[in-house]
Amino acid sequence: MSSGAATSSCELCEAAKITDWYYEDDECWIAECEGCFVPMVVWKTHDPCPDDATKERLKERLTVVAEQVVDGRFWIDDVLRTIPEHYHAHARRRWS
Repeated sequence: MSSGAATSSCELCEAAKITDWYYEDDECWIAECEGCFVPMVVWKTHDPCPDDATKERLKERLTVVAEQVVDGRFWIDDVLRTIPEHYHAHARRRWS
């Protein structure tokens, strides 16, 4: 079970401003992913499983940014591969 508290060993909790940042509020931040160079939303709570309403809000915020940054050609990928302990989602480019 996750406590939701930020951890010093989590790079998403660290939230270093290394790449372009597009949005931030009390619940999340959206920046260019330093690994795949697409917009990524990060829930500020250190937990991999937000409730459905929270997931929907985060994806809506990411969609607003991605429509501008990726010219509307994207899909939301929220499979937690590299950092499975902290919820985040990418707006991956759709090439066709």
